[in-house]
Amino acid sequence: MTKSTDIQLPSLPELEKSVQLFKAFGDQTRYKILFLLAEKSLPVNEIAEAIGISQSAISHQLKLLRQTGLVCGIRDGQKINYQLSDRHVFTIFEQVREHVREKNDD
Repeated sequence: MTKSTDIQLPSLPELEKSVQLFKAFGDQTRYKILFLLAEKSLPVNEIAEAIGISQSAISHQLKLLRQTGLVCGIRDGQKINYQLSDRHVFTIFEQVREHVREKNDD
């Protein structure tokens, strides 16, 4: 049997990065952005239109999501299309959605 003292806690940098990821998911606007980007790559104006808030507010939220490594921007001429940064982010997002659906079925 493993004693609790045998468990290796995450390093401080890993802990801080993990908490930042959970914080990023913890905001409704950022969650909506991630929801949209889980479906397809979008520019700021289309994200703003879909969510119903200003482009500047969306840009601010995208900056936070970029800083945490959840989204990235790909330049397409004059505009930047945003997408989830990698498959891990999509998997995390889908796991959360699945968990919520299961809990709603109870």
